Amino acid sequence: MNRLSKSFAGWIWGALLLASCVTPPANKARATDSATAASTQSTNVSAPSAAAIAPAPSVAEVDAGTCCNLPETDEGLPGAGPIQRAEWFRKIWIERRSAWALRKEQDRGAVIFLGDSITQGWGDDMGKSFAELKVANRGISGDTTRGVLIRLKEDVISLHPKVVVLLIGTNDISNAAEPETIASNVNLILAALQAETPPISVKLCEVFPSSAAKKRPKEKIMRLNQLYAALVKSNPRVTLVHTWAIFADKAGDAKESEFPDLLHPNQAGYEKWAKALRPVLNGTP
Repeated sequence: MNRLSKSFAGWIWGALLLASCVTPPANKARATDSATAASTQSTNVSAPSAAAIAPAPSVAEVDAGTCCNLPETDEGLPGAGPIQRAEWFRKIWIERRSAWALRKEQDRGAVIFLGDSITQGWGDDMGKSFAELKVANRGISGDTTRGVLIRLKEDVISLHPKVVVLLIGTNDISNAAEPETIASNVNLILAALQAETPPISVKLCEVFPSSAAKKRPKEKIMRLNQLYAALVKSNPRVTLVHTWAIFADKAGDAKESEFPDLLHPNQAGYEKWAKALRPVLNGTP
């Protein structure tokens, strides 16, 4: 994975903090899919002015529902590719992020599970699969890699996590993003986590198999997982968790016995995921 300079990491923080606390205008939300391909070496993030960097949300702001709104446009946001903006997604985004903002002290120093509906669906305690660990669920249904970039500082880094378990990318694929664009965003996420002192350990899970019927063809998923493997090569703080092969059938798609809708795991699927994670989380204090 390419290492970014501290100043570049600072630019990322500014963009993330600004994005996390922008209140959108009252006009109707619109769906956005700007899945523009970008290589992991050439993604650029514009640095906002110092005056534009907002402080962490107060309890009053959370109560008023103004701290965690979804940015209305892509302007000034880090990364590339799709950002969900449908009303159902906006509602989940605000509800979950507002609740998390009120329990930061409780979740400080936890192992953070970061992702989309697959992570959210595991529950706040990750199905009690890791009873020996302090865990916190930071999954938002429908989220994309770019959505994670927007909320990374407030939802994850501010908690000073010991470890981050990251599973993200399937919704990017269903929104027509190319694997290179998705991997570029994940590269920014990893760089941001690694820029902390000390660097945050990351367990990067391969994107699970799904189905072309779900707009998630195996070819794109397999290509994305290859790019993920390249990102973590020679980086001792990032571990790739092999979570594709354990779930894929002979055709390379999800099994209905573990993914009834060919996207979200059932209890058997979550148990298998937990089994894959335990060895890499072993020894986490």
